Amino acid sequence: MVEIILKKGKEKAALQRHPWVFSGALEKIKGKPEDGDVVKVFAFDNEFLAYGYFNGNSRVAVRLLEWDETQTIDKNWYQNRLKQAIASRKFILSAETNTCRLVFSEADFLPGLIVDKYADFLSLQILSSGIEKVKTEIVELLKEELNPKGIFDKSDATARGHEGLPIENGLLWGENPPEFLEVKENGIAYHINIAEGQKSGFYCDQRDNRKILASYTNGKSVLDCFSYSGGFSLNSLANGAASITSVDSSALALETLRQNVELNKFDVNKVLAIQSDVNKQLRVFKESGELFDVIILDPPKYAPSRSALDRAARAYKDLNRLGMLLLEKGGLLATFSCSGAVDIETFKQIVAWAALDAGREVQIIKQFCQPEDHPVRISFSEGEYLKGLLLRIL
Repeated sequence: MVEIILKKGKEKAALQRHPWVFSGALEKIKGKPEDGDVVKVFAFDNEFLAYGYFNGNSRVAVRLLEWDETQTIDKNWYQNRLKQAIASRKFILSAETNTCRLVFSEADFLPGLIVDKYADFLSLQILSSGIEKVKTEIVELLKEELNPKGIFDKSDATARGHEGLPIENGLLWGENPPEFLEVKENGIAYHINIAEGQKSGFYCDQRDNRKILASYTNGKSVLDCFSYSGGFSLNSLANGAASITSVDSSALALETLRQNVELNKFDVNKVLAIQSDVNKQLRVFKESGELFDVIILDPPKYAPSRSALDRAARAYKDLNRLGMLLLEKGGLLATFSCSGAVDIETFKQIVAWAALDAGREVQIIKQFCQPEDHPVRISFSEGEYLKGLLLRIL
C-alpha cells in the first residue's frame, strides 16, 4: 500500500480525527497512487495516523477513513460502516415518514458517499474518487441491506469536478424511479423527481424545521421563498395557514408543488405559485406595498467555500433586508443558510446588519439546525452546514 508522509507538525488534525488532509501538508509520497486508492498516512516521525482515499487533483489530498491500523479496508469494512449508518436512522422511518438520509459522508466515516431513501428507492451521490472506485461494491451492499426497488446515481454535483470526476446521472440497479415518486414526510405526501430534481431529489434536511415552523402559521399569510417542491408551503397548509405565496425560479419545482397540493387534498385556492427570481420578486412585493405575516427564506448555497464568504454575506444581508421590509409588525422571518463556510455566529451578524439597514428591531426567538440523519462529527465541524433563525420583527 502506498504510504503518505506528512510534513513536520501537520499531523495534529489527523490525530484529532479530522478527516481531511490538505495537499500542502504532504511531505512525501512513497509510491504512485491512483486517484481513489486507499493509502496509509504517517506523521513526519513515521507514526501511523490513518488510512484514507488519495486524490492528486483535489485540494483535499487525502480523505481519512480509519484510524485503527489493524483494520483492513475491504468489503466487510464497508458493510460494517453501512450497517452502522442505516441502523442509526431506523427510528426516523415510519408510516408517517418513509424518506430520510441513510449515509452522510464524513459524518458516517464514508467520505464522499451520500445515500438518501425515498420510499422503496435509493438515491446516491458520490463525491469522492475513493467511493467512485468502489461504487459497484457499495451498490451490491445496499442491495443486500435494504432490498430497494432501484438505486439511482445522482452524482451531478459540481464538487465532483474537484476530484477529477465527471457528472453522472442514471440508473445503477433495478427499476428506474417513476418521474414523480410519492414519498411521505411528517404525514405529508410529496411527489419528488429523483432524476431531474435538485440535490438527490428532495431536501430532507429541513424535515424537522418544516414541522417546527408550521406551528406558527395557523391563520397566517405565508411567503415561501425558494420554495422548491413546497416543503414549507405544504406544512403550513397542513397547519391551517390562511394563504401561501410560493416563489421559485424553477418551473419543474412549481409544477411539483402544484401536484403536491392536490395530492394532499389541500385548498388550491390558498396557494399562489410565482415563477421568478426571488430577489426580483421581493422588490416587486415591496413596490406594491404587499406585506406578509410569515416569510421563509431558504436560499441555495451562497458560499461554497470560504473564499466566497464576503460575496455571500452581502447576498444574505440583502435578501434578509428585503424580507424584513415585507413583514407586518410582529411578523416572523424564518431565514436559513446551507453554506458550511457561514457559521451560526457569522449568520447572526449578517442578520443584524440586515436589520440595521432595514431599520427594523428584531428578536431571535428560535434557532434551527439539521436533523438527526445529518449528524455532525465532533471532530468535523465542517459537517454542520445548515443553520437558521426564527426572527420576530418588532
